[in-house]
Amino acid sequence: MMGWLKCYRCKEDFALRDEVEDMLRRNHQVFHCPWGHSQHFVEGETEEQKLRRERDRLKQQAARLHDRIREESERAEKERHRANGYKGHATRISKRIKHGVCICCNRTFADLARHMATKHPTFTPMAVDDIPRSEEKVA
Repeated sequence: MMGWLKCYRCKEDFALRDEVEDMLRRNHQVFHCPWGHSQHFVEGETEEQKLRRERDRLKQQAARLHDRIREESERAEKERHRANGYKGHATRISKRIKHGVCICCNRTFADLARHMATKHPTFTPMAVDDIPRSEEKVA
């Protein structure tokens, strides 16, 4: 079977066999009209090009997901370490309080509750960041 084409430049009609036209469309190969004007089909992608593009897109998506999983894993590990640090700090503070050591002025008292009420009335237990650590000097 023959298909009719029209040259984009000289508008001359010419015929190509269907299988040749299909091959030219698939491979985007250059061909010529009877007057010698070179041309090629530009519309659409070949099936192979579509599959290749889809494969590349899926590879990129997989790489992005892998990177995100790694980042989230690292962030979770960092948060676990941070939580363990807070837990250790809270344990040290509670042991010091059990032994009667004031966490504000680092002095030992037999009645720590009375000392806290009279000397540090504005202290709130939620202000953990304001508590001086044992390695810090209190002025």
